[in-house]
Order: sequence, then C-alpha cells, then structure tokens
Amino acid sequence: MSNLNEINSQVIDPKVVKTEGAGKAYQSVANSMAITVQDATDYLRTNLMVSAAVSAVCLEKMLEKVPGNVVLYAPVLAAAQANVVTATENFTKVGTAAANVLKNFPSG
Repeated sequence: MSNLNEINSQVIDPKVVKTEGAGKAYQSVANSMAITVQDATDYLRTNLMVSAAVSAVCLEKMLEKVPGNVVLYAPVLAAAQANVVTATENFTKVGTAAANVLKNFPSG
C-alpha cells in the first residue's frame, strides 16, 4: 500500500498537476496555431492556382489580336496579380499572429 500512497502523492501533487496542465494547454494552443498556419497555406496555394489560371486565360485572350481584348482583359489580369499580393500578405499576417500567440502563451 505504501507504493500506492507514494504514487498518489506524486500524481496529485498540486505543483505536478499545475505544470502538466499548463504543458497540455500549451500543446493544444500550439496544435491550433499549426492548423491555422496550414489553413493559411491552403488559402495561399488556392489563390495562387486561381490567379495563375486567370492570368493564363487573360494573356491568351490578349494575344488573340481581337480588337478591345487588351483593354477588356488588362484589369482582370491586374486583379489576378493583386490577389496574389493580398493572399501573400494574409499568409504573412496569419503566420506572424500564430507565432506571437505561441510566444506569449505560458508554457508551464
């Protein structure tokens, strides 16, 4: 029975419980931040693919030498390029915010 008492005293020691709880909370927050960055990566990747497809179509249409195509598709091409910039800025903001959350979260 003394072994059980010794184990119980170590397991339910308030300091151990507090430290383990803080560690588990930190791991949970770290996991959430990793998922957040993965989601931002997916968002960036999707926007890059869509913007590349839009750019390809715009350039193809602009090179067809159909009167008015350059004027018609130039703003669309510019918007596709701006979308890449916006998605990249979003990725940077999310990554920085996730890093700050982890940096400022107590680990135990």
